[in-house]
Amino acid sequence: MKETKEAAHIQVIDRAVMLLDAISRYPDPVKLKILSAETGLHTSTTHRILSSLMHNGLVEKEPSGAYRLGIKLLQMSVRLHTNIDLRSIALPYMEELRDRLNESVNLTIREGDALIYIEKAVPNRMIHVHQLIGSRAPLHVTAVGKMILGAGGKADVKSYTDRTNLPAYTRNTLSDPDKLLTECLNSYKQGFGLDNEEAEIDVGCIGTLIYDSTGNVVGGLSVSAPVERRKLVWADDVVQTAKQISAQLGYK
Repeated sequence: MKETKEAAHIQVIDRAVMLLDAISRYPDPVKLKILSAETGLHTSTTHRILSSLMHNGLVEKEPSGAYRLGIKLLQMSVRLHTNIDLRSIALPYMEELRDRLNESVNLTIREGDALIYIEKAVPNRMIHVHQLIGSRAPLHVTAVGKMILGAGGKADVKSYTDRTNLPAYTRNTLSDPDKLLTECLNSYKQGFGLDNEEAEIDVGCIGTLIYDSTGNVVGGLSVSAPVERRKLVWADDVVQTAKQISAQLGYK
């Protein structure tokens, strides 16, 4: 019984993808009967799946009754394109920074109230900080996260604090709203943030922001090291490297 349900669930996904692919092949919105014929699905099945896709913003219905791809797909594709561009542009600069400091360099983007690690450059040494690509970390325990919150100003920091209640991950995590606010605003003002063993004991980070051609924050660059090796003089190297990446993205 369990295998049958799982198979049915996969079949629905396959059919939805077939419909999206069929719609994408037409330059203009497509009628239900054409989509049914294109995919070989019964009209009622086609209508039911299209309704679900519409509910999720993946398909839109014209007043004429024809269907076209939804704006959410465009948003997802733009985001993917941006992230791929960011990674490919940033990686050579990350590797140069890694070689200069002989420590781990990370590239992150914001998703909701967390950072996601999307690229890394690690040194060829026995002991180094290792972040998994795709792993997440709350904004308030990371150097880049504090910069992002600081960039949004007092209101953004307060809103984040109210939503998350600032859970502690180590004894050094800033769980006091006033202390976090001061830290975020000061970090943004000085151009870089610090993680002082707030996400993980014995690990320290220095991070800053990356901007695109419109002046929006699109990511963050950080160097992570065992805290006894981390040097604050690296901040200038991190900031300058982030500026180089931002310039390649069209930021002036």
